[in-house]
Amino acid sequence: MGSTSEGGRIIPVESSARGLVAGVRETQWGLVVLALLVGCGAGVGAVVFRELIALFTHLFTGHGDYSAAGRAANPDLPWLGPFFVLLVPVVAGLVYGPLVHRFAPEARGHGVPEVMLAVSQRGGRIGAQVAVVKSLASALTIGSGGSVGREGPIVQIGAALGSTLGRIARVAESRLRILVACGAAGGIAATFNAPLAGVFFAMELILRDYTVESFGVVVLASVTASVIGRAVFGSASFMSPPDFHVAHPVEYILFAVLGLLGALVGVGFTRVLYGMEDLCDRLWRGPEWLRPAAGGLLLGGLLLAVPQMYGVGYPVLQNAVNGRYVIGFLLLLLAAKILATSLTIGIGGSGGVFAPSLFMGAMLGSAFGAAAHQLAPSITTSPGAYGLVGMGAVFAGAARAPITAVVILFELTGEYSIILPMMTAIVVAALAGRGLSDSTVYSLKLRRRGIDLDKPPADPRLTRRVAHVMEPVPGPLPGAVSLEDASRRLALSEHGALPVLDEQGAYQGVVTARAAAEALADIESQTDAAHDPPTAGALAQMPTPLTTEMPLADALHILTTTDGTGLPVLDGERTLLTGWVTHQAVLRALYAPSNAQPSAGRTHLASTIP
Repeated sequence: MGSTSEGGRIIPVESSARGLVAGVRETQWGLVVLALLVGCGAGVGAVVFRELIALFTHLFTGHGDYSAAGRAANPDLPWLGPFFVLLVPVVAGLVYGPLVHRFAPEARGHGVPEVMLAVSQRGGRIGAQVAVVKSLASALTIGSGGSVGREGPIVQIGAALGSTLGRIARVAESRLRILVACGAAGGIAATFNAPLAGVFFAMELILRDYTVESFGVVVLASVTASVIGRAVFGSASFMSPPDFHVAHPVEYILFAVLGLLGALVGVGFTRVLYGMEDLCDRLWRGPEWLRPAAGGLLLGGLLLAVPQMYGVGYPVLQNAVNGRYVIGFLLLLLAAKILATSLTIGIGGSGGVFAPSLFMGAMLGSAFGAAAHQLAPSITTSPGAYGLVGMGAVFAGAARAPITAVVILFELTGEYSIILPMMTAIVVAALAGRGLSDSTVYSLKLRRRGIDLDKPPADPRLTRRVAHVMEPVPGPLPGAVSLEDASRRLALSEHGALPVLDEQGAYQGVVTARAAAEALADIESQTDAAHDPPTAGALAQMPTPLTTEMPLADALHILTTTDGTGLPVLDGERTLLTGWVTHQAVLRALYAPSNAQPSAGRTHLASTIP
């Protein structure tokens, strides 16, 4: 065993290493180090993600950004002409559909709600595989024409990196949540060259609170990721805004009206988005992994009709703000973007809704500004200025994150003079959006699953994880054991049910005392003795599984609606039997004195869970 010398004392190397690990895990400087590492990881992840999008876009279309190419043909497939876009979403769907379905179902959709849920109710735990699957699935979706954005994927990618590093370091749940927010902030900062926007996005939408500790380390992670992003992509503003000035004080009334319209569009987009998801759910009857490819035919048809919907569409957005489209075409692009984004998400695509909301806002604001300028040219500024304000208004109406909307639009444009008009429109949009709907584009996805992040749980103790209250697994029954032996063991056990394992030790299900008694009664009533008595494996049932990360409230509901006095607890992959939960264990967790220590068995078992 190695050692070091300090002041004449011999200190084992293993002891020094443990002290260092404990320092990283528990001290403030340790949290700073972890935040910097998460920022580096998020920055690199954002760079890789953007390069993947560029790679797949060029691979599928032969162009750097097909949304600005019109109905051009793929140079590698000139004989297909513009009709190649009918096939591209189908081919990509055949790749990312099975990938998401098999390895990370949570990577489907726009990603931010899953991160919000992980921080709010799952202690910040996000699977490490999510970062890889989300990167590939979203890059394939966007590169093949999916009309979604980069912010949702990069938030989920960065958050997964932060969660993974935090779990490797075995930090407390409160710090793990902060590291998840650090990853989300770093991803936004590096992707959009917007460090402040990354911070406020993480604080306002992910953590949903402000503390000195969390704010400081999130800023460090965001700055670190932004430095990496700027080193690769440069430090120029994301957009090139037109000249902007307020021509007359009356314009602030027009900006307020634009805020109201932005709220209508933002809330309308939210409803169309989830309505399209419901419609696709009702119509699709095939395997889930094939859904993106089948729906890709519809998406390809839309892209053929309106090629400006291909991918994120930032060149089209820039053209709109620069005044290169007429009012009618701007409104067409607005409606087409709502439909294209909703369809991409509805068929199982992976991508964000932040960039589409900016696109919609630019079309709405530019059309509104052009109309206002035609009616009153002497008191209005350029239509492009209204396009910039409209971007923030629609996002604020959909997400109700006014601080993030103001900061991110300022950083995207680098135009300070737009702040007052933008604040006017964004505040009006956020207030109007709240009046029109009690859910945002992010929270509605969770509410549709019965999860309300704004509603405090009835009992805070029910938010604890099953891993904290589960007991050791009772002696399992071999699947081949006879009914007589199984009944004897059940009679002697304090549990009303026992797990069953096959010859390889794989979990087969649970045998209850009731099932064994009914089987014995059936044997007694049979006159034909030719039938062999059933084994424990034949009687095994598969109850609704509990997992180590499941909230106690969900476990209690399953327990009270399931036959038996206890249920098995499986790991996150639902393949390994790790513990056992009974009604008594839940009651002890709810009503034991706050200073009571858990039993030795439960403490040992929980400590073995990664």
